[in-house]
Amino acid sequence: MAAGTTDITQNDVLSAENLQKCFDNYLLVDVGAGLTNKKFAKDLDSVIQRAKDAGLTKILVTGSSLRTSKEALRLTRIYPGTIYSSTGVHPHDAKSWEPNYLEDLREIAMNPECVAIGECGLDYSKDFSSPEVQRDVFEKQVQIACDLKKPLILREREAHADFLSVIDKYRANLPVCVLRGFSGTQKEAECYLDRGCYFTLSGSLCKDKSDDGMRRLLEQDILTMDRILVETDSPFMFPNIRASKLPPAVKESLTERSLLFLNRYCTFQRNEPCSLPAIVEMISVLIKKKPEEVAFATAFSALKVFGLSQ
Repeated sequence: MAAGTTDITQNDVLSAENLQKCFDNYLLVDVGAGLTNKKFAKDLDSVIQRAKDAGLTKILVTGSSLRTSKEALRLTRIYPGTIYSSTGVHPHDAKSWEPNYLEDLREIAMNPECVAIGECGLDYSKDFSSPEVQRDVFEKQVQIACDLKKPLILREREAHADFLSVIDKYRANLPVCVLRGFSGTQKEAECYLDRGCYFTLSGSLCKDKSDDGMRRLLEQDILTMDRILVETDSPFMFPNIRASKLPPAVKESLTERSLLFLNRYCTFQRNEPCSLPAIVEMISVLIKKKPEEVAFATAFSALKVFGLSQ
């Protein structure tokens, strides 16, 4: 079994009582929510309760800087058993790296509630941090993940060759890798799948207009259900179900229950974790599976990859 996973069987995940609840609610795990964002400062309790009402059992709050990593860990103490965290420095913020960050991130990562390293990686699409600085900061965080055997939450945009050179350098000891917001080609995706990577899917599916993007990977069964995790990327990536490029079959698949949460509580200005059922239903149409199957499979994978308690 790969590092960063736990030996969980499907029977362990669902009791008969929980299985019955799935007829009303999907079993869901959001593996990427930015609940440290100031947009949630005034009503986080309500946001968490709505997420639970929508069927979410676990939420992974991602760290993208030292400050948000500390705040994400703090939230795990306020909402134990529901919120977990990751710690990392996003490639856009690599230029802010200070010598003390390495030990600070390691200290955060050693807490059991912190279940992953990241979001980290390489993003050359915008010139916020130079490629050289990004690579140096990325490699430092990969080293932490390898040392602590915790999964990596990764960002790669327009940096495929350099990204591969880093992760392949540590391939012998590399823990499970999870790619967020992937926007590369089918060939690049296949490179990552060959290396055992998982991919997260979010409301960005509504914006996918390419002939070689995530939607095609799903429809062609290149990205299979056992390699998918789901996230909302709250407060961003609102699932715009009115998007012109979204297939009619996807729009028509959404249930009244998922639309209730989506339309009542989520907007372009502030997406919430309770939008996750709508995302799962969209995925289910694209891969021709029942939404209950997608919800269960992605929740099971999240528990396994991040070693989340039940």
